[in-house]
Amino acid sequence: MATLLLARHGETTWNRAGRIQGWAPVSLTERGRAQADALARHVADSYEVDRLVSSDIERAQETARPVARELGLEPVLDSAWRERDVGSLQGLEFDELTDRYPQYSLSAVGTPAARERPPSGESLVEVRRRVLNARKGLADSLATDETVLVVSHGAPIRLSLGEVKGLDVVEAMLSQPLDNGGICELEVELSDDGDEPSVHVVAENETRFLTT
Repeated sequence: MATLLLARHGETTWNRAGRIQGWAPVSLTERGRAQADALARHVADSYEVDRLVSSDIERAQETARPVARELGLEPVLDSAWRERDVGSLQGLEFDELTDRYPQYSLSAVGTPAARERPPSGESLVEVRRRVLNARKGLADSLATDETVLVVSHGAPIRLSLGEVKGLDVVEAMLSQPLDNGGICELEVELSDDGDEPSVHVVAENETRFLTT
């Protein structure tokens, strides 16, 4: 049995301000850096991690650095685990998005919003396809008893968990709380006959180790 850990980056200045980040190079707050440090200690105390993967967006890399130091591992950057590219919506406040562009609001219009692509960006359906391909590739590469930690973002983690649980895009995004610095654990059962690995959710949004 292998283990796949998915951790969300620490709090950023735009998280605190309620702004849509997308691929913006936003830095962690002091609280976010404390969350990253706590995540690093928790992972080192609770798991034997063999590989560390990180989204190449700055806030994920900043979160992965203390984890890498604690584990003595070099993070592998993978753009497939990036947050959604929100294109021209980047930087807007969430309330402003709902008021001005309700076609992108999952809570307002449901499934059509998941298919809506912002100018210069990508739809949530496209993000889901990208992330599930990344997770499948990672699961296929796992060795028996290997543990891999991925530092990523809210949408990729929610969509990955949702696929395992049989949720559609809207349910996956709206029904699964995921705090900054939170970690989810997936159990990957490898097949001896070449079939695709079987993936199960063991824990999600684990934050008990966070002190801030």
